[in-house]
Amino acid sequence: MAEPDVQWVAVCDVRKGRREAAKNTVDAKYGNKDCAVYGDLRQFLAERTDVEGVLIATGDRWHSLASVLAMRAGKDVYCEKPACLTMAQGHMVVETARRYGRVYQTGAQRLSEPPHVFAIEMARTGRLGPIHTAYADCRWRDGMRRDWLPAEPEPAKEEVDWDVWLGPCPERPYNSGYVNGSGWYHFYDFATDVAMWGAHTVAQTLAGLDMANVSFIDFEYAGPDATMMTRLSNGVKLVLFRVSGSVWDPCQLWHGACGERFDGPEGWTAAADGYAQTDVSSPALLNEFKKVMAEYEGRTQRPMNHVRDFFDCVRSRRTTVASPEVMYRSMCICLAADICEQLQRNLKFDLRQAEFVGDPEANRLRSRAMRAPCTF
Repeated sequence: MAEPDVQWVAVCDVRKGRREAAKNTVDAKYGNKDCAVYGDLRQFLAERTDVEGVLIATGDRWHSLASVLAMRAGKDVYCEKPACLTMAQGHMVVETARRYGRVYQTGAQRLSEPPHVFAIEMARTGRLGPIHTAYADCRWRDGMRRDWLPAEPEPAKEEVDWDVWLGPCPERPYNSGYVNGSGWYHFYDFATDVAMWGAHTVAQTLAGLDMANVSFIDFEYAGPDATMMTRLSNGVKLVLFRVSGSVWDPCQLWHGACGERFDGPEGWTAAADGYAQTDVSSPALLNEFKKVMAEYEGRTQRPMNHVRDFFDCVRSRRTTVASPEVMYRSMCICLAADICEQLQRNLKFDLRQAEFVGDPEANRLRSRAMRAPCTF
């Protein structure tokens, strides 16, 4: 709503309290009562042919399906991360954006924040020498509970449409613990594990690496809550950093949450949330900050504003910085790590084919059944 060329016209939520609160926020901004409300995304998409773009800020279980439905309805999409629960869902987002010619941005906003962009560009442009090790913060662990919460009386559909809340997920009895706050985070039916936090950081780590000739990734299982070592086929070690404790705790690689780091023979750079400037191995590396950032902005013509990049691309029809392909590649790696954790063994993943090498059991986990009628 802060963007002067954007008009917010409708909100949609399966919970009455949430949609009314959102409507009140929009109406207060514009000084009227014009914001429409909907309880079902499918009704909204069918009726609002005037809407050009949507923000998908649902729980994770709806991210990919809502994106696909919106793009099929002719909308451009900004979608929160993690953008999919499975590789199959991520692939469908890529194919739908391509087929319907839609602009899509996933919310990997650190790709548009100067401390992160500088760290990425120092690695990408060779100023650190050939990168041998890169790190992505994956300290949050969740989404692995396989039990159910006990059944509670289901509220009126107008208050909480439980069937639509579940969407493509397995049928489960209603429990307020799922819908109040982020209780659903803890359950495999509705979420992911490594991918829940890796969706924040793996994309920004990959942005600093030369991925053009990377075809395979080897995942080494090290045990629950342990840092996972992976090796790209070009020899670069990609470390999915996990230790006990909070993601906001300081660590030896960066301070703050959602960090990435690049190590090369000429030094290292790192960034995380709350940074005023990038961490570097030598203060001399910061001397190039203005030059590196000017080169980036000149080459890409992108603003240091992730939301603004989306709106600019809606107008120009160019590809966003966090495009469907950027989302899909990073999520494939995150979800492959999830499968490695689930099977508790080493795996080899073909990044170009998005499949595990010689492992039918692992390949079956690349998708999940989607409950009718909430399917692609």
